[in-house]
Amino acid sequence: MAMLEVKDINVYYGMIHAIKNASFEVNEGEVVALIGANGAGKTTILHTVTGLLHARSGSVAFEGKELTHTPAHRIVSMGISHVPEGRRVFADLTVYENLMMGAYTRSDKAEIAASLEMVYERFPRLKERRSQQAGTLSGGEQQMLAMGRALMSRPRLLLLDEPSMGLSPLFVSEIFKIIEEVSAQGVTVLLVEQNAKKALSIADRAYVLETGKVVMTGPAQELMNNDSIKAAYLGE
Repeated sequence: MAMLEVKDINVYYGMIHAIKNASFEVNEGEVVALIGANGAGKTTILHTVTGLLHARSGSVAFEGKELTHTPAHRIVSMGISHVPEGRRVFADLTVYENLMMGAYTRSDKAEIAASLEMVYERFPRLKERRSQQAGTLSGGEQQMLAMGRALMSRPRLLLLDEPSMGLSPLFVSEIFKIIEEVSAQGVTVLLVEQNAKKALSIADRAYVLETGKVVMTGPAQELMNNDSIKAAYLGE
């Protein structure tokens, strides 16, 4: 059984049919990439998985449990964490306060403290800036903070929405290195990313989304060598 199983979902914004019979799955321990052009529906799919949007038909199941009508906060406590597009840090709160917001579903103080140390270990810059307001951080540092905050909930499945957006090449490499490290430590990753080359370079498998439909799937390396994918998404 797949860890995350999305079957034939249809999602609408009012009259607009945004996601059309989309199906995909993510197995435990994988990094799975969702690639596609702007407006293809990638973010809509993540919002549907995390309960911010609801599918009109079809199903979303996590570890065999149906999520279709589960409230978003319950989904977090089940083990899914979402790093949204544009980072969405709490600008007026400190780095430390932002990280503690990520642990709001937990009550185990000693383990929360251990998770905080783990995040500081992975992101030394956050430790250095823990008393600084999040809004004063650089874009790359805010992305690290958004990822650290998501990891504070101890997710088994981490959803990342455009983690490289707006970052310098140096920070992009750093963020992707961190994604690989997080995966190596046992967190399953569903990655939405416009930088298809970077996404495919670290993913096990990938799905290609066009106008709300899954049009292609396969091992990431295979897709990277596919001529139509190269032409459409890799600039080759």
